[in-house]
Amino acid sequence: MAEEHHGDSQFASTLAQGIDVLACFQPGERVLGNKDFSLRTGLSPSTIARLTHTLVQLGYLRRDPGSRKYRPGLALLSISHPLLANMRLRQAARPLMQRLALRINGAVSLVIRDRLHMVYVETARANEELQTHPDIGAALPMLSTAAGKAWLCQAPAAERDAVLNQLRIHCPQEHERHMPQLEAARREFAKHGYCSNNRHWRQDTYGFAVPVSRPVDSNVFVLNCGVPAEDGAFEQRASEIPPQLITMVRGIEAILGWS
Repeated sequence: MAEEHHGDSQFASTLAQGIDVLACFQPGERVLGNKDFSLRTGLSPSTIARLTHTLVQLGYLRRDPGSRKYRPGLALLSISHPLLANMRLRQAARPLMQRLALRINGAVSLVIRDRLHMVYVETARANEELQTHPDIGAALPMLSTAAGKAWLCQAPAAERDAVLNQLRIHCPQEHERHMPQLEAARREFAKHGYCSNNRHWRQDTYGFAVPVSRPVDSNVFVLNCGVPAEDGAFEQRASEIPPQLITMVRGIEAILGWS
């Protein structure tokens, strides 16, 4: 998305392009080639070749033996560790998340926005039958998930509107399909303090999400529950889970000294 900063003399375009290359990997993708990177970023093959060569030299990519493709490099772990290790909210939330996951027979996750997606920064799972296996660093869509809708309901207006505009430009199909649900999500959040997802993202899963009441380091965090749809009707699960999720979030805030 470096083109969005055209005209900003302080913006390092080459650095942004390298980061865009690293961001091309999606869950389940073990290797990508220069053609894949070029198609996903819109950058020329020659630019991609220079970037992947540099990223290999720095350890952020590694060449796949026996092919001309690349895997994520171990250096990525080193640069992400300080962020996760210093995230006090994540540390406070972890034991409460695990207890709630056991009670609801599902998964409880702490998520944060990264550009046009929500990203897991902590997760607790008590049901191995769940079709989705949330893991740290994995991304969720913004408009079709309870977590994304909760973030949109809690985020500052200017930040929210900027994200929605970028979704309209870069994810037009998602925007057109799911934007009509956002007004209902806003009403639900205003009335009940949570957002829900009745199989809008995955047909086998219900979702419920509550944002933390104040920003942490200028970021809006969201606690999200995912449960199998086969465990009960949506109305039943919506009466059971959100009150427990809200109680958990307030408990985390109390641990942090916010109440």
